Formats: sequence, C-alpha cells, structure tokens
Amino acid sequence: MEVNDKMNKRRRVVTPSGVSRREFLRAGGIGAAGLVGAAGLRGLVRPTAVAAQTADDNPHTTHNGHGDAGTVGQVNHDANEFNPHEILTDFDYGEVIGEENGRPIRRWKIIAINKEFEIAPGIFFPGWVYGSQTAAASVRAGHIVGQCPGPTLRCVEGDRLQIEFINASNHPHTMHFHGIHSAFMDGVAGVGRGNINPGESFVYEFDARPFGCHLYHCHSLPLKRHIHKGLYGAFIIDPDPEKYSGEEHDIAKTRNRHYAENASVNEMVMVMNAFDTNFDGDNEVYAVNSIAFAYGMDAPIRIKRDQLQRLYLVNITEFDPINSLHIHANFFDYYDHGTTLKPTLKTVDTIMQCQAQRGILEFSFAGFEPGLYMFHAHQSEFAELGWMGFFEVQET
Repeated sequence: MEVNDKMNKRRRVVTPSGVSRREFLRAGGIGAAGLVGAAGLRGLVRPTAVAAQTADDNPHTTHNGHGDAGTVGQVNHDANEFNPHEILTDFDYGEVIGEENGRPIRRWKIIAINKEFEIAPGIFFPGWVYGSQTAAASVRAGHIVGQCPGPTLRCVEGDRLQIEFINASNHPHTMHFHGIHSAFMDGVAGVGRGNINPGESFVYEFDARPFGCHLYHCHSLPLKRHIHKGLYGAFIIDPDPEKYSGEEHDIAKTRNRHYAENASVNEMVMVMNAFDTNFDGDNEVYAVNSIAFAYGMDAPIRIKRDQLQRLYLVNITEFDPINSLHIHANFFDYYDHGTTLKPTLKTVDTIMQCQAQRGILEFSFAGFEPGLYMFHAHQSEFAELGWMGFFEVQET
C-alpha cells in the first residue's frame, strides 16, 4: 500500500496552485520566483513542442515536435554571470603555490554565496552556489560571483590539494569531495571540522586520488536542500602517465592536459541537475549545466566531425532516483567513475546514473554527415522539461 501511495503521488504531484506536473507539461510554463500561476503558465514552451507533448490525447496530431522543443525567449547569461557554454569547457586548475616532496601544491579559494539566477526565460531560482577566484566563468568585472554548477576543479593524480572554503552566505555549509581523504577533511556536518558557519573559513587539504571523474557538494543538513539549491560541481583528477606503463601509459597521456596527446581531444563537462521551483519535493525544470534547453537548436554544441569527444558526465539531480543521457545516431564507450583507463562499457548509446554517480563518455562522429545530432535524458518527461540539446557536427 505504501509503495502504491508513493507511485500515485509521483504520477500526480499537485502544486500549491492546483497544477499537476502533467498539466504543467501541457501548459509549458513555470511561475517566476518559484510559484506556479496562471501568468507563468503561458508561453514558456514553443507551440510545436506543446503539440508534440499532447499528441497522445489527439490522434489526429501528426506534427513531430521532438526536435522543436525549447523555450520562448532567452536566458540572460550576463545577468546570471555564468554561461552554460562557458561551463562546458571551463576547467579551473587552481594555483600552484609550491611543491611538497617533488609534487605540486595546488590551491583554490572557493566561496559560497546566496544567488538568484535564471534557469529558463523569466524563471528565477533562489539558489546557494559556489564561486572561485580562479575560474574564468566566476570572475567578472573584478569580483567573484557564484555559478551553478560550481567551477570544475581539475588537478593531477598525486597533487597536494588545498581548498580554502569561505562561507559568505547566511547558512552553514561545507565542501565534501568524492575521493580518498581523512574523516577530518570529509566536510560532513558533525564529523571532523563539520559545518563552516556564515563568515567562517576552512582549508580542506588532501592528496588527489584516485584519478577519475568526481564531484564535490555541500554536506550540511538537510542534505537534499543544500544539494538541490545548487551547491555542487565537478571534480576531475587526471591520471599521471608516469605511474603507468605500456598501453596504459599512452592512454593516460590523452587524459592529462600536460601532454600533447590530450590537446587532440575535445573535452566537455555536463552536470545533470534539476530545480524544484515551488519546493514541493518534485522538480519542474531539468537541465545539464543548469539552463533548460541550454544547448538547443538555437545554441548547439559545435564539435569537429573527426575529433575524439570526451564528455565528463556527473549526475547531481535531487528528488529523482536516476537521470540518464542518450546520444542520437551514435554510440560511445563509457568509463564508470572515470577510474579506469579502459572502458567499463563499450558501444552503448544510453547511460543511467543515480545521484552522485558519474563517468566519462568517449565518442566520435568520424565518417558521419555534418548536421545536428540530438542528446537528451531518456526519461521523456526530463527531456520535455529542459534536458535536451544538440551537437552540431562540422567537417572542420
């Protein structure tokens, strides 16, 4: 009975204004400032997308809106002070401030702030976010701003890491890194240093291991709220080729930015996330790198046809048990958690991840005709609510 009750609640979650998720899909809108209302339910999704979404109810509907889904209008990325196209390729390497036993000491200064930002045209979310002194997307006009997801921190296996965390918000926060370190550096409320209160700071210090595609996020309670509000980001540790031999040595070079072999690979980061705009425990907007339809037909990700593509994929979606990515008309190799130098899955076109799961996708469009190739979550509802985009494959 309890399971059935949960399933029925999931099928028809009603907002405070009496609008269910299905009615929300049909209307194609979200009320501003986290409230669903009549004014907010007009005009967010293009009419062709709405036609496609309601085709099940109209057997005479033949228009295929699958490629036309999107939003009316544009998000003001300048006002947000972060852009999903910049986040896609912006790796924050911190600052090397010295050496310890022959290895670099790499340092970042990360700041938590309160920040309202636009997630779809006219739809603003009252978030909590991280910013960095060194991330290009986080420094504008001489001041540090926050972004969602947070800056992608990147280092090399074996580096000594120092992350100075400053809490400039009005709530206790932490930074918890997925990796190997001591309990004192784990960023868990009530354990070790625990919460960093407003106005306080703390330096997390540990070695970068294991190599792979990881993440960091706030671990203050209630955890679901601190994550959902935007306190998370990707954390990438490149393998050190000198620790490996033979074929693994050669592969590790392609995954380490200090080697020429890495320059031939196009690397991207996508953080799958979602937003509960009315705070009822159910998401209304889904995205990668926070903005609904950020890489849609009007702003696709341009890639070279013959170049190897490496995609660091992280799922931090709250309130849904899994998220997924599907690439149209192509297949990829997958490295679960990025902690292996050989694929854990070969020749697949869809991958599922639970929250905090992550991995590396490698693929190429060599031999394909140029054009637009879709990618999206293969939960149709997620795609219709913003988690959909395109690669624009170009010959050169």
